[in-house]
Amino acid sequence: MLDGSVPPEPEESFSDWDFPDLDGTEIEEPDPGSWRLVMEEVEHGRNDSYGAAVAQLINSVNDGELELIQTAVKELQGLADQGHAHAQSTLASLYGHGYGMEQSDLKSFLFHHFAAEGGNYQSKMALAYSYYRQQLFEEAAHLYAELAAAAVASFVSAKEGPLIEHVRLNYGPEESKDSLKKFRGEEDDDFQFLEYQAQKGNSAAMHKIGVIYYYGLRGIPRDHIRALSWFTKSVEKGDSASLEFLGEIYARGFGVERNYTKAYDYFKKAIREKRFSAYNGIGYLYFIGQGVDKKNMTKAKEFYKRAADHNDPNGFYNLGVIYLKGAGVKKSIKMASRYLILAANTGHPKAYYQLAKMQQRGLGMKKDLPTAVDLYKAVAERGPWGALLRWGLESYLKGEIALSLLLYSRAAELGYEVAQSNAAWILDKFHEEAVCIGKNGYCTVEERHHRAHTLWRFASEQGNEYAALLIGDAYYYGRGTVKDLDRAAEAYMRARLQFNAQAMYNIGYMHEHGLGLPKDFHLAKRYYDLALDADQSAFLPIYLALGVLWLRQRNEESMLVKAIDMLPELSKQFTTWARDFTTAFSIEEGNATLLTLVVCLVTVLYLRSLRRQQRQQEDAVYGEQE
Repeated sequence: MLDGSVPPEPEESFSDWDFPDLDGTEIEEPDPGSWRLVMEEVEHGRNDSYGAAVAQLINSVNDGELELIQTAVKELQGLADQGHAHAQSTLASLYGHGYGMEQSDLKSFLFHHFAAEGGNYQSKMALAYSYYRQQLFEEAAHLYAELAAAAVASFVSAKEGPLIEHVRLNYGPEESKDSLKKFRGEEDDDFQFLEYQAQKGNSAAMHKIGVIYYYGLRGIPRDHIRALSWFTKSVEKGDSASLEFLGEIYARGFGVERNYTKAYDYFKKAIREKRFSAYNGIGYLYFIGQGVDKKNMTKAKEFYKRAADHNDPNGFYNLGVIYLKGAGVKKSIKMASRYLILAANTGHPKAYYQLAKMQQRGLGMKKDLPTAVDLYKAVAERGPWGALLRWGLESYLKGEIALSLLLYSRAAELGYEVAQSNAAWILDKFHEEAVCIGKNGYCTVEERHHRAHTLWRFASEQGNEYAALLIGDAYYYGRGTVKDLDRAAEAYMRARLQFNAQAMYNIGYMHEHGLGLPKDFHLAKRYYDLALDADQSAFLPIYLALGVLWLRQRNEESMLVKAIDMLPELSKQFTTWARDFTTAFSIEEGNATLLTLVVCLVTVLYLRSLRRQQRQQEDAVYGEQE
């Protein structure tokens, strides 16, 4: 995407560009109108009409109080009619998913539009994502640029960090139990063992706990005071990894009174211990003229360069910014591009932001709106509205599945692929439980299928291979949408591009039978072989499929082939019987499925044996005639 090639520098001025310095200015509310006032039990704001309506909505969804949901919706509707932007945004989300009202994409878009005009960032995210899906890149770039700027400002000014952990609830059809247990906060066994080691004097454990509190990782709220405490203890025990963190804490004033002199001392100690990223800290102090003799842009550039010489991403980024601004150096878009690309290739979000601005305008590089939008989107999704993902996960881990679904659904419309996937998976996984709220009470089967199908489709468009596979299944079987074999084949093809073995197998089957794809035995064999290459553990069904294909190629009209083609329908009937049998005799569903497969396999073997006997009889008759 970013190959480093830079066209000649333009002559126009860059003085109108805003490259925010890290001054630690705190924004009081980086995401106005968010549900934080309820989810984090913030007292101020809960007593106004909007706060009370949101609290009632969230609590009634969590408690399954359907009548109270309708009451909350009416309150929000009344506020929205009066022009309340944040109520309009919440109402747009409810219309988009059909919570307590008839689902309407049009009304959802209109209310998001009104809310965005009123300054609601989450509605701006929803609109930007809508434009992004429609490839309206001018409109998407305009909104995502504003959102990315707000996100970058929140990285250092707000108490929320830029690290939004994208945690998937599922791995394929199953829950990601091993991953989820790492996000149970201070109750997690691994964290408690780490804390035990730290209390016993293990400096490395102290440092790790400090990092967890500093960034707010693994389901633990960000806490700079605790981070400072653990980093200090770690350094006292001789661990050098915490030195740079202490320097940054004192330079930013996170959880402690700002002290540039202490920050400088910690950065110097870190460098002596070969923690080369600390060069950025000293460069920053020279850049702002604090904690050192005086402001010195030449020395700032020198220290940034030392960090970059050790391949430090922040060193690349800082050099890129000073060349872009001409701060202490001759302004050079070519050099700025070079260093920003190096930083971006490591995943540096602020480098993404600067490069997006350059590509949006075609400054220093070829104008490329689609790439600019992709970069802006990646940065914007690190904004404070990403807290919806954390709240959704916390609710899920507490067993509040209906609330988790609501939160992930809200994040899904903002364009978060992981939220789209998680919400869809909850709808499928908990289909027998009262978690999905529809137009009139709990979701009908049709409402739930439609909602899950939409979410899986969005996730599929953003590269989720499992979602693409499920979309193919939905179109193939007509679940949640009209049966369409052509679109099923398209979805399987998208999943195939992501090396999904099941999708490859399905494409092979469709080619074998001419379902949605041209009947082609050679292509069918090719895709069966590709499926085996992608997943060696699937050798049994693939070898069986190849065996049937071999028989079909030689005599498609044979009795054996026709009998095998009847097996899927017979399997359905047997599965129905097995389910009734399971209910009557308490046999686990997995055993019933296995029993079905065994019976099908025995049937195939019996038919093949019968065919072999017939051939032997035919050969004997033919021999007697001779």
